[in-house]
Amino acid sequence: MIIGVPKEIKDNENRVALTPAGAYELTKRGHTVYVETMAGEGSGFHDAEYEEAGAKLMGTAPEVFDIAEMIMKVKEPIEQEYKLIKKDQLVFTYFHFASYKPLTHAMIESGAVCLAYETVELPDRSLPLLVPMSEVAGRMAIQQGAKYLEKPIKGRGVLLGGVPGVPPGKVLILGGGIVGTQAAKMAAGLGAQVIIMDINLSRLRHLADIMPANVTTLYSNEYNIRRHIQDSDLIVGAVLIPGAKAPNLITRDMLKMMRPGTVLVDVAVDQGGCIETCRPTTHADPTFIIDDVVHYCVANMPGAVPYTSTIALTNATLPYALQLADKGWVKACQENTSLKLGLNVVKGKVVYAGVAEAFGLPLEAIEW
Repeated sequence: MIIGVPKEIKDNENRVALTPAGAYELTKRGHTVYVETMAGEGSGFHDAEYEEAGAKLMGTAPEVFDIAEMIMKVKEPIEQEYKLIKKDQLVFTYFHFASYKPLTHAMIESGAVCLAYETVELPDRSLPLLVPMSEVAGRMAIQQGAKYLEKPIKGRGVLLGGVPGVPPGKVLILGGGIVGTQAAKMAAGLGAQVIIMDINLSRLRHLADIMPANVTTLYSNEYNIRRHIQDSDLIVGAVLIPGAKAPNLITRDMLKMMRPGTVLVDVAVDQGGCIETCRPTTHADPTFIIDDVVHYCVANMPGAVPYTSTIALTNATLPYALQLADKGWVKACQENTSLKLGLNVVKGKVVYAGVAEAFGLPLEAIEW
């Protein structure tokens, strides 16, 4: 198979979909890998390393898209890439369709096969291609939240860990999945007082067993959320419904209940956000303020640590990319039900329920 790896062009997106090590694994099996020149530079991987791994360099993205049977990306295609995607071409990347209607319609019109990292799902309901980036984003949520609590950037002026004689800051985490767990670990490690909420009692029992003493688990409902946002310094939205839009757990009216300078970090923003007032921001302009509450809503948080993120992502995606390249998407998805669940839009038809429900589109069967 011919695999194309274009350079990411989303604002401050420095990750790349494939490391030189990943390119080597594909080429040694007889596949051809074309990498756009400088695609890996932002992650610390140079053109020469890809050539040593057996990949071929191409000067422009249109050339890569034109020749490839499978495109491997990190982030969803943005508007200037829509026209580059061809009919029947396999595009393997994060899509998050349910949060952006224009992308969904563009991919329907393209006639491409869109296989989304975020909806590949194992029998135990875990999301193997979302986990590594969720781990990064969860840890970064606390790192960024702690920074934006500083007074010069309009935060409350609170040091999360406190100091002797001064109480630590309070962190409220909505969601006890991968993002929430990693955020809780980081916040607890800094010495903050942490509350993590979820609606899954089994998950809360597990978290109660593994978390340190400064982490409290609490069942998530509107009453408890309204109660604890009033004295929290940092609130992290970490709710995920695979392939569907995140629910709004914090509504606009709740901002009035928060103290000025409270920081909101909505990690679910690329799935529509679980905080009503959040909208996607960029690393270049990451925050905005509503009702004296700081909102940090960067949609590609792991892009700020691209070396770590790129390696973690390739570790997870490469086994699936090898199956797709070796067998073709039809056979690979027929034989691997987890991979089949990654199919969202296939040759002009929406085949994933969460996407169809988000926009009132017909859900259709996959035509093999």
